[in-house]
Amino acid sequence: MLFSPRKKQQLYFKYSMLCGSLIILLISSCSPHHYHEQTDKRVAAIIAAKQREGLGQAQPFTISAAEIQLRQQLLQGQNLPISGPASLGSKYLTTPKHWPEQPSPEPATATTQNLPLALDLVTAMQVAAHHSREYQAAKEKLFRSALALDYQHNAFSTLANGQLEGEYLQDRSGQTTEGTRGSVSGGVTRLLKSGISLTTQLGFDLVRMLQPGNDASSALNADASITIPLLRGSGRHIAAEPLTQAERDTLYAVWTFERYKQEFAVSIMANYLGVLQAEDQLYNQEQNYKGLVISTRRAKRLAQAGKLPQIQVDQALQNELRARERWITARASLASAHDEFKLLLGLPPDATMVLDRSELNQLETDIRQRLKLLFSPFPEEQALAADSPVKLIEPDPTLAGPLELDYATASHIALVERLDLKLVTEQVSDAQRQVVIAADALRPELTLFGSVATGTSRSIAALQSDNSNRLNFDEGTYQALLTLDLPFDRTTEAIAYRDSFITLEEAVRAVQELEDEIKLEVRDNLRQLEETRSSLRIQDLAVKLAARRVRGAQLQLQAGRAEMRDLLDAQEALLSAKNALTSAMVNYRLAELTLQRDLGVLKVDNNGLWQEATLKKANS
Repeated sequence: MLFSPRKKQQLYFKYSMLCGSLIILLISSCSPHHYHEQTDKRVAAIIAAKQREGLGQAQPFTISAAEIQLRQQLLQGQNLPISGPASLGSKYLTTPKHWPEQPSPEPATATTQNLPLALDLVTAMQVAAHHSREYQAAKEKLFRSALALDYQHNAFSTLANGQLEGEYLQDRSGQTTEGTRGSVSGGVTRLLKSGISLTTQLGFDLVRMLQPGNDASSALNADASITIPLLRGSGRHIAAEPLTQAERDTLYAVWTFERYKQEFAVSIMANYLGVLQAEDQLYNQEQNYKGLVISTRRAKRLAQAGKLPQIQVDQALQNELRARERWITARASLASAHDEFKLLLGLPPDATMVLDRSELNQLETDIRQRLKLLFSPFPEEQALAADSPVKLIEPDPTLAGPLELDYATASHIALVERLDLKLVTEQVSDAQRQVVIAADALRPELTLFGSVATGTSRSIAALQSDNSNRLNFDEGTYQALLTLDLPFDRTTEAIAYRDSFITLEEAVRAVQELEDEIKLEVRDNLRQLEETRSSLRIQDLAVKLAARRVRGAQLQLQAGRAEMRDLLDAQEALLSAKNALTSAMVNYRLAELTLQRDLGVLKVDNNGLWQEATLKKANS
């Protein structure tokens, strides 16, 4: 189509402005930071949706680090040695050339002074949720699963494409020919969940001859095609399987992370109480060491007065030396426990940290209140002859704690609430779908392909002047193709089909195995609760008896009616009884938490705060 010179200039100007505007728009909207933000928004929506589906409610979730992290505060505030900027965090790294993201603001300076970090149990849980490297890796695993689902969503969405071209040509081989060509094309592609693939493309060319003639011409071209699988690979259950599996994998990741939070919370609490227990043991060793020093002094004075033989003085001195060695060992053990706990929290091991010892005192108070009958003294028995029949008294079930459920109730709760059991149960359905997909691969492949194309394109070397700037479908090219791939050789597919049944059986066995493991864990937890409850009562009585022995041995020794060995044995028994009582209290508390974890009823939010379950016994 020929245009007047004025019309051709107007068209060329408008086309140039349109192309320039499109280029500016694309460049401004396609920055890496823009893609970063948009991806985060889509992934956050996916995770929230899967949380509502799998847990009944969405929870705040992010993998972004805090602006000022506690690790940074401790390293800078306590002036601890570091190996480089990475020790403080990614915000402190030197930005390399061509860094795609926007420059980070200058990190804030830590204000923590060179003081010990004081942590109670709740604060320790929150610190772990925000700084533990293991916890962060678990969050990123969930995030990556949502990224994979976002990728599959994109595969079944409408995908647009566009291309802009500008060409200048000067041909001096004969008569000088000079011209410009502008071309814009765009199209969309869509893969339907039924397996049908659609593609459309539309292009526009504008050619202008600078010499000779100053002619101009435009052209439109369009084409569309469709591919329809009729046998192999057809149907939503086959074509959309990658999306279906990605949806389920993200749900599994939500369940896995929720289960991990329960295990992580119990681990943090166990380590926190373990450090407090080590502190208590050190305190007991200190008191025992001081008591033995006093006993040695007393023995030396009695020996000087001729009231005690030298061999008993040596016994007292030997026990004092042994107590010193155990005191030094307890100090080292406590320091190691502190360092390991700081590593678990994601903090530098050389940072100064102090735990709240009142947590252990509160634990003892809570246990004594909940098990108030537990610490009552044993009833005095009437003195019987030595050869009288001995009747052993089994632990009294009426003294059981609030979480000591009967086995049937506990096992039912676990089989309903355990998220990891839900996961492996759902994986059986995945394995069944894979059998169906493997069977589909054995079918012949019958594909129907259709396409239509109309219009032409322009080039500078072959300028056309016909009226082709409009699409004329009456003169288009139409094509239909039916392809049949007969299944003469399906050995590979047959092997995969047979293997899919083995995978299904493995999935079924995984459910059975985990179910039995859960039952075993519940039974062990209930037995552990009963055992530690009985141990609590025994060790409480042992402490009282040992303290009475120490007081009696001291009086008897002063009166000359006992030997130094009696006092030393009594002091050793008191030390062991105190450590055993603390251990029994910690073990009972951990047994309660472990039971709730293994029942799947311990709730933990993303900030590390936990909520324990209120369970009712079957006979209550």
